[in-house]
Amino acid sequence: MAGLPFFSRAYPSARGERITLKFPTGQEYAEWAELRGTSRQFLERWEPKWASDELGRPAWRTRIRRYREEHDRGTGTAFLIYLNDTGKMAGGISIGNIRRGVAQSAQIGYWMGERHAGRGIMLEALRLASGYGFETLGLHRIEAACIPGNTRSMRVLEKAGFTREGLLRSYLKINGTWQDHYLYALIVDDYRAQQIRGKTGGT
Repeated sequence: MAGLPFFSRAYPSARGERITLKFPTGQEYAEWAELRGTSRQFLERWEPKWASDELGRPAWRTRIRRYREEHDRGTGTAFLIYLNDTGKMAGGISIGNIRRGVAQSAQIGYWMGERHAGRGIMLEALRLASGYGFETLGLHRIEAACIPGNTRSMRVLEKAGFTREGLLRSYLKINGTWQDHYLYALIVDDYRAQQIRGKTGGT
């Protein structure tokens, strides 16, 4: 792709039982644009208002440059979600707004292609991304914001161990309207307790 040479540097990835998280190289444009385009009505009500050129190549190149800059600065890491059995892209998940110092925290965001929704894929992606945040990035706390009407997202966050902590009024401008959001968070101690329960077969 013109203007986006492939870099051989080792970008992060994480492999699970059903999916693999891969940092975008810039070569994924066609599959990304097709998946996002066919899922537009499914996604728009939960995302910032789409630009007129949202799925264009220039916007993609800008997105990839931002991903690389954030990763290189240590302020964020983005992943695309791939199915292990077919190799197809299913969505995306990112850890952003990483804050160091006394906070050691970040925010997680995600999207899923409509054809892949409801299959437990995002639950595994959340667990893999959280593991990367705690184990590789050394974070203490990962936050997620969820519109109160997005019950699907609330369920998957709670299954992944996130706890609802409160309501953020008029928090983010979603699809052109300022929306309240529930604040969810997972801290490293809870994550580690989950890992222990998983290894011992506890619930």
